[in-house]
Amino acid sequence: MDITVVQGDITAQDVDAVVNAANRGMRGGGGVDGAIHRAGGPAVLADCVSRYPSGLATGDAGWTTAGDLAARWVIHVVGPNYRAGERDRALLLSCYSRALEVADSLGAATVAFPLVSAGIYGWPKQDAIAAPLEVFRSATTSVTEARLVAFDAATYEQIRAAL
Repeated sequence: MDITVVQGDITAQDVDAVVNAANRGMRGGGGVDGAIHRAGGPAVLADCVSRYPSGLATGDAGWTTAGDLAARWVIHVVGPNYRAGERDRALLLSCYSRALEVADSLGAATVAFPLVSAGIYGWPKQDAIAAPLEVFRSATTSVTEARLVAFDAATYEQIRAAL
């Protein structure tokens, strides 16, 4: 699997699936979650409500339509909220490994990922970068490209240096 990094908007990525850093309720929110719901349109929320009436557990992943996005699917993961005391790194790693498992089940070859839990949830940036790289480098998957999407130049440079 190729691991790539780009600076840009995750909602504009031309990939099979984009990963959404969702909250447990899966009803939209701020940050990446809000951006994906806004860009994907009401079909994303409708599919979340239909498929996941009780949401998802922290560390788990599920998928919905991508609605109006260029991607075909959104893979929703629920990252741990570091600021709220959810500091079990295994939950963060699980987000990435479960997203790859869901991608495999869908037949998604190219997947764009944000840094899960690195925004409002406050996971320390260096570890938020190290965690996906650790999972991607050891994964057995049919995904051919795991693309990390950095919103800003500083984060892009940090990820590029870690690669």
